[in-house]
Amino acid sequence: MPQGRVARYAWEDHYTPLRSALTVVARELEAAGWRCRVVADDNALVDREAAYRAGIGWYGKNANLLLPGRGSWFVLGSVVTDAPLATRGRPMADGCGGCTRCIDGCPTGAIVAPGVVDARRCLAWLLQIDGPFPRDHRAALGDRLYGCDDCQEVCPPNHRIDRVDPATDAAPGSQPDVDLIDMLAASDDELMARYGRWYVPRREPRYLRRNALVVLGNVADARDPAVQAALGRALADADPLVRAHAVWAARRLGRSDLLTEVAGVADDPDPLVRAELEAAVDARVPPAAGAPAPVRPSIPARAPTG
Repeated sequence: MPQGRVARYAWEDHYTPLRSALTVVARELEAAGWRCRVVADDNALVDREAAYRAGIGWYGKNANLLLPGRGSWFVLGSVVTDAPLATRGRPMADGCGGCTRCIDGCPTGAIVAPGVVDARRCLAWLLQIDGPFPRDHRAALGDRLYGCDDCQEVCPPNHRIDRVDPATDAAPGSQPDVDLIDMLAASDDELMARYGRWYVPRREPRYLRRNALVVLGNVADARDPAVQAALGRALADADPLVRAHAVWAARRLGRSDLLTEVAGVADDPDPLVRAELEAAVDARVPPAAGAPAPVRPSIPARAPTG
């Protein structure tokens, strides 16, 4: 079955144990009479900047924070307090030097200058925006269903920590990849129960389906009956955003025939669907009678974030 790849930090819930550990620190400070607030994965605080000002790491050219000897394979959290704690002095000096591997390795050229990321090109960001997934970047998305690790995977400090402390296989219960057919067949409640810890725009499951359809168009076997059935259901979905991305996925897979087989698609009046019907799409698997079905290579196991 076609699979969608998940970025390392989202393989499992790292933030719950992080918040629990930070809460222990906060309670100690509160017991001493100070006010505290635990902040992790929260828009109330830019954790990277807090960590940078605390002197525990430096900004890489991909705008991620890197820790000496650890690279960027970690998540961040903070305890905001009025306790008069000692500071570490100046922020840490740059540790990247002339290296540009993250800039060169970005699949969409989103790192436009050292430390500057154009969110309009960043695949991890685009997976989290409202509305349609930008057509110009759909093919580049490949099999990425949530997040993108490319700039971290080419980073030399991350390679060094992998040699010193080799990553293990994904832990039981973690999600390095997701069955796209199963995801597209799930109800709203099922989707949010499984993936609700991800950032889902407006907490609307339609965006999980949108992303799954783009990935399906990039990786699926066009002749697989399960793929055809999933596309047929999506083309008939009540949500025009889902129908629109199903149109793109069908055309991307060279299955424009499905657009006439599913009633109402060709004459769909919704502007989102009309735009997809009228736009140019490069078919990944051209239709050919009797052609053998392509085989998608399996995604190798990847270790979760530490």
